[in-house]
Amino acid sequence: MSKQTAKRRGANLAIESLPGLSDRDRAQLKACGIATTQQLLARTRAKSAQLAIANQLQIHPQYISKWAALADLARVPSVGGRYCGLLLHAGIASVAQLAQTPTHRLHRQILRMQVATMQRRDLCPAVEVVQRWIAEARSL
Repeated sequence: MSKQTAKRRGANLAIESLPGLSDRDRAQLKACGIATTQQLLARTRAKSAQLAIANQLQIHPQYISKWAALADLARVPSVGGRYCGLLLHAGIASVAQLAQTPTHRLHRQILRMQVATMQRRDLCPAVEVVQRWIAEARSL
């Protein structure tokens, strides 16, 4: 794969890199043939496919939707598995939504969330980091 193709497609991470999945969840996904974020995205594009996987794993379809959103956000190279959960909790559910969100508004949302949940402003990524996420999302 060329560097340009990899850049367009974004990161292809191991399923272990997604936050919030238990060891059991990861093992079940692997048993379904899903070991990477790209495989998860490919297998969950349609709602019917998400329902089929949820039925196979005997879990609520909402979990599959959440994991698919995390995998989508993790495609942004500077977001990856490190910040995809933060973005999802801040209300960003897709790369397309991230690309359209103004930097100042997203940074403010993340700052509010960090203060409300952790009582720490210093954990909020810098504005420049948020700008990079958005720029990379626009290029995908």
